[in-house]
Amino acid sequence: MKRFTITTLGCKVNQCESAALETLLHEAGHVKSDGGGTEMVIVNTCTVTAKAAMQSRQAIRQAIRNHPGARVVVTGCYAQTAPEEIRSIPEVDLIVGHGDKLNLVNLLESPPDARSPRLYHQTIEGLRTFTALPSVAPESRTRAFLKIQDGCNAFCTYCIVPHARGRSRSMPMNDALKHLRKLADDGFKEVVLSGIHLGAYGKDLDPSKRLTDLLAAAAGQGLVPRLRISSIEPTEIDAGLIEQINAPDSVVCPHFHIPLQSGDNAILKRMGRTYTRERFADRIHSLRGAFPHAAIGVDVLSGFPGETEAAFHQTHDLIRDLPVTYLHVFPFSPRKGTPAATYDHQVPQQVVKARCKTLRRLGEEKKGQFARANIGRTVKVLVESKNDALTGSPKGTSENYLTVVIPGAAVEENTVVPVCIGEVKGDGSVSGRLVKK
Repeated sequence: MKRFTITTLGCKVNQCESAALETLLHEAGHVKSDGGGTEMVIVNTCTVTAKAAMQSRQAIRQAIRNHPGARVVVTGCYAQTAPEEIRSIPEVDLIVGHGDKLNLVNLLESPPDARSPRLYHQTIEGLRTFTALPSVAPESRTRAFLKIQDGCNAFCTYCIVPHARGRSRSMPMNDALKHLRKLADDGFKEVVLSGIHLGAYGKDLDPSKRLTDLLAAAAGQGLVPRLRISSIEPTEIDAGLIEQINAPDSVVCPHFHIPLQSGDNAILKRMGRTYTRERFADRIHSLRGAFPHAAIGVDVLSGFPGETEAAFHQTHDLIRDLPVTYLHVFPFSPRKGTPAATYDHQVPQQVVKARCKTLRRLGEEKKGQFARANIGRTVKVLVESKNDALTGSPKGTSENYLTVVIPGAAVEENTVVPVCIGEVKGDGSVSGRLVKK
């Protein structure tokens, strides 16, 4: 038995996989550390940008400093794409690529090698079969992440993910439904459907399926009270998806996270994106028309090579004029192995930093506007903490992705309760009163 900790960087899929590793370690008799006496540190890395790769290296070195003498295990996308770079970091014991990630417990049985990190790495670009994860770690009991898709076929010019994750592949629908049923039986009230390119779900199956097929089947079988879609491409938001989510028996939360990346058509084309600003705007307006109170988040990548001031303002003004509710802003940094890293007209980093700051300020304004628009509305809140550490009050998440504090309420964790929104806090969260049923 060893005490372990897991540090996770990057996307929700990485969070899914860390939870799966935690479950596998628990089943093998290992115990999650509360911070002291850790004997093994697992760093689940990200490499989506050059900055993410740098942050992964920093996290590895921090794990070594904070846990002297502990075994340091590195896995994730950075371990898949740059294992030799990790090998150069002293005191790393084990490097595990995606192809061997779920075999980690067995790999740990080999004793450490003081001379050199052990490397388990295989190419994954030829993989065509989805590898299912075990259910999430046992102490989590409110929201679960279910990975139903992995990999990507898009090859956007700035993105290393298809090389880190391989081609798109999907969990068979019957298996996905079984996983949802088990999570419901385990007590989860909400499941977040996750994937690298979630909207491509089912296209590789035989016979082929669509994400809407899974959503319809989950609703028809009444498996979980709430489903949430982690992220979806604008080109995959169509009338069929909107109709399914808006169906009377639907359990999908009105919350959409959509990558824009740029609001300039020339930059979008250079990025390898397959839509225009006009089409993106049309999709956002369609969602808002169908779901008046939905949360609509947007990813934006600032400072792509060739992004002029005019192109930047195209992006800023498009977001300003659209009914989006929050932003995730990323600075472009050249990622070795992608076409964009070699493009001319690279934008100076100080300019990129200033543009990101402007966009983040816009995002905060949008977030506040959305929160205030919900004042007086009654929302359904999944209580995730009975006594929030900061406020001492129950706290949870509404179906439309508001963080809601419920002062003075006597409610239990992992219950869904109606709350009337009354006030917007400075951090963008809201507070409200419990509505008597």
